[in-house]
Amino acid sequence: MDLEMIRVFGQNLSFTNLDKLFWPEEGLTKAHLIKYYSDIAPFLLPYIHNRPLVMKRYPDGISGEAFYQKECPDYAPGWIETFPVHHSERVINYIICNDLATLLWLANQACIEVHAWLSTRDNIECPDIAVMDLDPAEGATFGDVLQVALLVRRALAEFGLQAFAKTSGARGLHLFIPIQPAYPFRDVTRAMEYIAQLVNRAYPARTTLERTVPKRKGKVYLDYLQNGRGKTMAFPYSLRPLPGAPVSTPLTWSEVEALNVNPADFNINTIFERLKKTGDLFRDLLVQEQSLDGILDMAAGPMGHTRI
Repeated sequence: MDLEMIRVFGQNLSFTNLDKLFWPEEGLTKAHLIKYYSDIAPFLLPYIHNRPLVMKRYPDGISGEAFYQKECPDYAPGWIETFPVHHSERVINYIICNDLATLLWLANQACIEVHAWLSTRDNIECPDIAVMDLDPAEGATFGDVLQVALLVRRALAEFGLQAFAKTSGARGLHLFIPIQPAYPFRDVTRAMEYIAQLVNRAYPARTTLERTVPKRKGKVYLDYLQNGRGKTMAFPYSLRPLPGAPVSTPLTWSEVEALNVNPADFNINTIFERLKKTGDLFRDLLVQEQSLDGILDMAAGPMGHTRI
């Protein structure tokens, strides 16, 4: 077992198994994973600040078995911050990652992905981000996903809401909508359900709300259920455990409108050159607090008053 020890902002870190292949086809090792998160930290950390994290660990890389871990392990260093969240049967002490040392410790735990709550510990029961997860079923293309993203954007605009688009890092697209942290998860879910229903009613041939996967064939699933309490999302600049080491990457709406985005183009080898050209396209996400009142008012009445 290779071992390297460094000091990061006053904290001692030990890195193990640095030569282990995590992306075998690309020859990328655990050392590449740690280096990536060290370099991307200035862009990533603001988005996960004060958010409970769920660890998804890949001790043998993307070809091995993975497992989720919500509770901060007992062996974690004492300087790792945690936040207790009450669930129906127990309290879970989630890790809070507000600094580089914690991020690199997580990378050494083989956490390829960064999964975070949509709320922060400042107001854990009221998210400050709503999401629409656009998931293409078998037979649907990424071009279909981009077209549906434009439809969702139009529906949100009817209520004065701005959305930010990013690749999921897999086959889909995530729309992040910054909101006032004043609505419980059930209300945020209801608001996004209403938007999904609007889009599906207007374009049933292209979209679906069907939760049974085989019945979605050829369509894009409008997944509003990711807004539920305790759900986590891959946040901007998270690596994904797929061939090519893709990165969940923010897009401009001009790129979405052009309908020629290839998610595979955004990966561990290309993301930093892109950031030099575009900067952080999600930066305004952190300074907006939009109201869901208009959607919730409409959702409380009969369907059909809004057209997109």
